[in-house]
Order: sequence, then structure tokens, then C-alpha cells
Amino acid sequence: MSYSTIQYEVADGVAHVVLDRPEAGNALNIELGREMLDASIRAAGDKGVRCVLIRSSSDVFGFGGDLKYFSTRSDDIAACLLETTTYVHGAIARFQHMQKPVVIAVNGMAAGAGFSLALFGDIVLAGEGAKFKMAYTAAGLSPDGSSSWYLPRLVGLRRAQELMITNRTLSAAEAQDWGIVTKVVPDGDLAAESLAMAQKLASGPTRAFGAVKRLLARSFEQGLEAQMDDESRVIAEMAESPDGREGLAAFVGKRKPTFTGS
Repeated sequence: MSYSTIQYEVADGVAHVVLDRPEAGNALNIELGREMLDASIRAAGDKGVRCVLIRSSSDVFGFGGDLKYFSTRSDDIAACLLETTTYVHGAIARFQHMQKPVVIAVNGMAAGAGFSLALFGDIVLAGEGAKFKMAYTAAGLSPDGSSSWYLPRLVGLRRAQELMITNRTLSAAEAQDWGIVTKVVPDGDLAAESLAMAQKLASGPTRAFGAVKRLLARSFEQGLEAQMDDESRVIAEMAESPDGREGLAAFVGKRKPTFTGS
């Protein structure tokens, strides 16, 4: 599939998914949603991909939904939004459930759907000039893009209510303090630092990273005993894997492990 709203490239085990609608501030429309879904399917199924890096090609991460575009679809707006969110939500689900870690680099404004797309990463880096704003209710709309699931888990219910109802803008430093962002870096260092992080993870134990993602996702949905049962089963599986055996051998041999992601 050829893309018009994103760039997609695989290099050194990293799938680069680059939001690329600079003329529209990477605003979300049906085509961007469809292409994000296709990219998530490609990255999940490609054995050569061991980490995903999502970033912007321009000086903003994303202005949210493309309201100008949606205003031209007033006759079928409900169907249009259902189709768009089906693509976007499918992409987010695949990124969440794939074994490979996802790094997201946020620069400039992340508003509405742009904010939502910044939430599901396993590691989220932000430039010091980044800003985060829900913005949905300012247009008489409600949140999408998984934000009503991720945000209260990351920041707590009260803070999620404040962000979604008042549309307060968070600075990058506040977003880090609230637990939305893993690390804030100078704007000029964001590209290099996010790539270095993605490359580091791409050389790591991919299946173990996937196990971490699955265990953490379940921890909000089941009791202690069920979670510990999962922990026992999964760590046993990891110990039998090639990377698990390599990690143990490297520890005993006092050397750096070489993980293959298998």
C-alpha cells in the first residue's frame, strides 16, 4: 500500500511510522486512520520489526481531528466518524497488543486525537516545547482514540475529568509530572533521543517486552491471584525462549547478552 498521509520505513529493526500531513497539522481524517491501521498491521506481522517509533514529520505532533474535512461530510457525519475511528482504534489496538515496544516522540502541539495518539506508547518522549490538550469538548465533541481508557489509568479519574472537561493545556513538564510522558528532552534532541531509544529496544528481548505489555494490560482487569498465575506462566515461557536462555547464560557468564527477539 502506498501512503499519502504517513511515511513508513523499516531500518535496523525499527519501524518508523511518521505522521505526514504538515499542511493540516497532521489532523486526523479517514485516510490517515486507514493508513495508520495498515502500518500497524505491517509492523505487527514483520519479523524484522522489533520496535515501532511513531513521530511527526513537522513541527506539530497533531492538531486533532480534521474538522474542516468532517464539516464537508455533514450529510453522513456519523458514518464518516464511525469509519474513521474504526481504523484508528484498530491501529491503536494492534500497537498495544503487538509484542514489539512502541516509542512515541511528541513535538509541538498534541491536541484532541493528537493527544490520544500520544497516550498508547510504551515509552513516550516529548520535546520541552510540546503541549497537550484534549480539546474535544471545545468543538462539542467527546474523546476518541482510546483516551477515555488510557488517560484515567495514567493520571487518575479527577485529572482526566479536568483535562477532558476544561480542556486545560499541559506543558511537557506537567505531562511528565502527571505520568503522561516518560521523559522530556530538549526540542532539538527529540529526534535523536527517540531514535536511540527505539534502536536500543529493537536490540532487546522482544518477546519479554511483549510479555510486559500483556501483563500490565491485564493488571487492571483481574485480581491478585489471577495476575500472579499469569506471571508464573509467562516467566516460565520466557525462560524457555531463546532470549531467556541467552539472558541467563549471559548473566552467569558475566557478559552482555545478544538478543535475537525469538
